[in-house]
Amino acid sequence: MRVEHTLPPDLLQNRAVQILIIGAGGTGSAMVMGLPYLDQAMRVWGHRYGLAVALMDADIVSETNCVRQPFSLSDIGQNKATVLINRINLFWGTNWQAIPNQFHARSFERHYDRCPDLVIGCVDTRAARRAIEGSFSHALNRVCYWLDLGNSAASGQYVLGQPLNARNRRRAERLRTVSELYPEIVNENAGEDALPSCSAVEALERQEPFINQTLAASALAMLAQLFRYGKLQHHGAFFNARTGQMCALPIDPALWRKTRRRTKRSQSGKLT
Repeated sequence: MRVEHTLPPDLLQNRAVQILIIGAGGTGSAMVMGLPYLDQAMRVWGHRYGLAVALMDADIVSETNCVRQPFSLSDIGQNKATVLINRINLFWGTNWQAIPNQFHARSFERHYDRCPDLVIGCVDTRAARRAIEGSFSHALNRVCYWLDLGNSAASGQYVLGQPLNARNRRRAERLRTVSELYPEIVNENAGEDALPSCSAVEALERQEPFINQTLAASALAMLAQLFRYGKLQHHGAFFNARTGQMCALPIDPALWRKTRRRTKRSQSGKLT
């Protein structure tokens, strides 16, 4: 049976919503460049503190990044997160933060008081997703939501979940995370997909253009619904660029159980 998710009442009370984006590549850059519009909209809706955003990535801009990501030749050699956040702060007058480091499972351990409300994962490896998932398991972790975005050559998905931690209690209607529904996405033993190409031509051959922007725009629209109305009837979606189809992921505990059983059967079949 489908249910409706309700925003925790303390999330918008007298403070900015703290957001950490992990990854400043194709999807992460599209997300962070869209968040100022959500920040402005929230202020118009009466949430005067808006968003406080941090972008974390240790990578530097390469020439290939200038093809599918919002970087120019003058950015080559600079840290991706720093370039994007400086650009946003200059244009929008924000005071958002760039963190030019790699995220790891213990990143929150020494900064529980600065634990974000929403972690947006825009990473492209199982190991990176595993690190994000592992960071939520610490006893004092209080991240409210984990929004994961990922894509392949011509398709992708985004899934909003509530990690089981000090903030989110074990209950039937808790939004299941991407790793709970699809455990293979954090299974490092399954191997990694092909690494990003060093050639612009090969990069475009491996991935259809606009996948990242489409996923980011759809995920941002979902967050806008959540922050404006305080309710959601879906917590993600799957997009196929070749067919043009977007399939929403409903908030349905029965569907979650069915998805887990199907995943377990699939994994068992691969082991036999």
